[in-house]
Amino acid sequence: MADDTSTLSPDRSTATEPSRPQPTDGPQQAVPGWLTRLVVVGLVLAALNLRPAITSLGALLEEVRDGLGMSGTVAGLLTSVPPLCFAVFGVAAPRLARRWGAGAVVGAGMAAIATGLLIRPFAGSTGGFLAASALALAGIAVSNVLMPAIVKRWFPDRVGTMTGLYSMGLALGTALAAAVTVPVAGVLGDSWRMGLVVWAFPALLAVVPWLPLVRDRNRGSAADAPAPGQGEAPAPGRGEAGDGSRSAGGSIARSRTAWALACFFGLQATAAYITMGWMPQIFRDAGVPAATSGVLLAVAMGLGVPLSFVLPRLAARMRNQGLLAMALGICGLTGYAGLYLAPAAGAWGWALLLGVSNCAFPLVLTLIGMRTRTGAAVVRLSAFAQSVGYLISIPGPLLIGVLYQHSGGWGLPLALMACLMVPQIGLGLLAGRNRFVEDELGG
Repeated sequence: MADDTSTLSPDRSTATEPSRPQPTDGPQQAVPGWLTRLVVVGLVLAALNLRPAITSLGALLEEVRDGLGMSGTVAGLLTSVPPLCFAVFGVAAPRLARRWGAGAVVGAGMAAIATGLLIRPFAGSTGGFLAASALALAGIAVSNVLMPAIVKRWFPDRVGTMTGLYSMGLALGTALAAAVTVPVAGVLGDSWRMGLVVWAFPALLAVVPWLPLVRDRNRGSAADAPAPGQGEAPAPGRGEAGDGSRSAGGSIARSRTAWALACFFGLQATAAYITMGWMPQIFRDAGVPAATSGVLLAVAMGLGVPLSFVLPRLAARMRNQGLLAMALGICGLTGYAGLYLAPAAGAWGWALLLGVSNCAFPLVLTLIGMRTRTGAAVVRLSAFAQSVGYLISIPGPLLIGVLYQHSGGWGLPLALMACLMVPQIGLGLLAGRNRFVEDELGG
């Protein structure tokens, strides 16, 4: 795999990268090759399990609503649960990583996903379904935050490449769940419960690669040490390790770039969760069969598989990534217009355009790694951007459900989606500027 030495800083004069990635806590240590390969396997398997809990539900949302007696508003609330959990539980990720090690926390996150997905189809009530979903989403939340940190720490000179690899795994898991959940439910007795529960088993498998890192807390943690070649971590007394949102220069909330990333993250997450939660229903209401609607969602998500690998590598070679954010936003606007004008006739084209637009997610993950200099800072920025971003995204899917129920159609919901895409483009232009959070904080 070729080195991507421009990733940590588009301006190569500002940082010195090592010739070989090595996680460090203090003195440099030789890292066994098998352990590095195991981290790669763990990243890919974890990424595969970060979205099936959501897209499998989107494919069977109508059946789940009927089975549990949900209204459109409650279904909208259900589609808002993921960003709420990501915001609430993601804040805890830096502290957990400092205490137990990032690898151990990701492994525990996979176990939580598996447990939640095993329980929720058989909870028997809307409240139980939501609670089990929250458990799975808590595991996803901490893993979401720590994945960029693990990449920065173990592969500091390949941030673009490795971010692309696990983003590709994430997109593949998203697409597979959307495509096969309905057929699997049909094969297993035409039961939506069985269609949902099967996704617990890949999560159980994803626990295994992280087990060797459970005892290796120092080597596995990205929360308390700099990226190799970037200098020593500040002592805790200087404010470095005491709070997940602080650095030597103070609260990360003082950084304009951090806020631009957080708001950009929030609006792209809003669009993504509306797409994952409601796109099949939009097509079904336009007369597209249920199985085909699931495949269309799979196409939209599956397009992210190759693009999620290419975009981070492309972004890592650019000095300013704002134009990429703008291009993705324009695809989204075009897709929403098509869903309004001819949802069934142009279904495949609109699914493709929205799939391209949803690749703002791997772009923003790459930007989180590129807007920081150290491993400690990337954990704080990742936690801040994702927690604030997911808070911003919470009302979107719920509001779509309310508008859909009370307007009796998709005109108003699609207009709202298009309106939100405009500030997303502007924030992407700001987040794409060649800046470092530490410089803005005076760290």
